[in-house]
Amino acid sequence: MAEVLKTTVYLDAGDYRRLKSIARAEGRAPAELVREAVSEYARRRGKRRLPRTIGIGRSARGDVSERVDELLEGFGEWR
Repeated sequence: MAEVLKTTVYLDAGDYRRLKSIARAEGRAPAELVREAVSEYARRRGKRRLPRTIGIGRSARGDVSERVDELLEGFGEWR
């Protein structure tokens, strides 16, 4: 089993009652349901991928990020 760390989570009273009710109905501990929910949330959020266009270009210049305002001046303006 993976290392388990202890933390404290504050829930509003209604959520806590619902959690306890679900745990009782399923014959499981509330902490088990919380761990499962956090694991699922982290799994879904961890799958986010960056757009494929980020980092696609190579300028061979090391000063692009410092010059961003200068380089983008007028970008998107109609002339």
